[in-house]
Amino acid sequence: MNRGTRQLTCAVLLGAVCGGLVWARPNLALAGPAGTDTEALVQGNTEFALDLYARLRTEEGNLFLSPYSISTALAMTYAGARGETAGQMADVLHFAPEQARLHPAFAALQSSVKAAGYGSGCRLHTANALWGQQGYGFLEEFLALERRHYGAGLRELDFAHATEQARQTINAWIADQTQQMIKELLEAKDLDPGVALVLTNAIYFKGLWASQFDPQSTREGPFRINEEEKVVVPMMQQLRRFPYAATEQVDLLELPYVGDRLSMVILLPKAADGLERLEESLNRENLDRWLGQLGQEALHVSLPRFKLDTRFDLAKTLSAMGMIDAFSSAKADFSGMTGRRDLFISLVIHQAQMEVNEEGTEAAAGTAVVMRKGPRPAVFAADHPFLLLIRDQQSGSILFIGRVVNPKA
Repeated sequence: MNRGTRQLTCAVLLGAVCGGLVWARPNLALAGPAGTDTEALVQGNTEFALDLYARLRTEEGNLFLSPYSISTALAMTYAGARGETAGQMADVLHFAPEQARLHPAFAALQSSVKAAGYGSGCRLHTANALWGQQGYGFLEEFLALERRHYGAGLRELDFAHATEQARQTINAWIADQTQQMIKELLEAKDLDPGVALVLTNAIYFKGLWASQFDPQSTREGPFRINEEEKVVVPMMQQLRRFPYAATEQVDLLELPYVGDRLSMVILLPKAADGLERLEESLNRENLDRWLGQLGQEALHVSLPRFKLDTRFDLAKTLSAMGMIDAFSSAKADFSGMTGRRDLFISLVIHQAQMEVNEEGTEAAAGTAVVMRKGPRPAVFAADHPFLLLIRDQQSGSILFIGRVVNPKA
């Protein structure tokens, strides 16, 4: 079977959607230092995206995330970081420009990304917000920077006395910004009365294929999980010319959306068990080289119809990558937010969803950086079998003893 008629089956998905879910061609009509800083920012964001993917890929199963959302939420947080905390964040996030130039570069990047959703036939929306404890005393300089460069005004909530109401308010905002795809970014356990600030980013994308698949051509077909195991899934079919490239290790397919600015890029290992080797070789240099080989070719494309839904707490991952002090109540320096070293990051929650069908793609993601004041209290969660005693404290007598194996029995 020659290259032109080879069936392509999706094994790993890396999207050019949303100006940086993983990769996008820069489209930044900027001149001078602003353009240079934004191009450096895009390169740094791509480095961070692939670094983070390399850390998360060790988990089994499907994987989907929006590095653009994560980078943006952490850039908003970085605006208040100082000293070693700021240095570690810049290293992990690959923020090359200094603070004074980085945030204007992010503003320019966000404008470029949003422009991709205007007149392109695709719907693309991003939004940022700050949620602070009532009367906490954030510096006006910090708040002004967030408003100016991220469009993120401060919305005051009462985490101390109405924690659940605050959580529901933030989740409702995320749900509204993502067309109800991300309905509960923050779970009840994620917030407590010690929270002082939550920084959020939401991103939503809906695009129609420039060349849609005919639903009547969709057929049940095998998807090889590995050399021994297969599952039967709906496989969409199409015969058309698409941007395509083949290397010794991987085949690449680019599927444009209406408007031809946004696209999905699929990287298919040559071997059914070649995903791990492909992931190990995935870096910005190789990705740029592979994408540079794309050329139009007639193809019979066979692509599964699928949905993805993933959720991460990235605190341990980011700490392991070198962003250590930001998560330490003793070492964190976010004095740029309040003028005091009284805050640290307790959680970085990220959730992403995607649905791919014959018409196109719908995807959304939300990121919340949760900042606390003071040390986080220890957690005692009786969420597995336990023993119990009822005792008289004065005499020491055990009045009752038992165990709970199944609370619903």
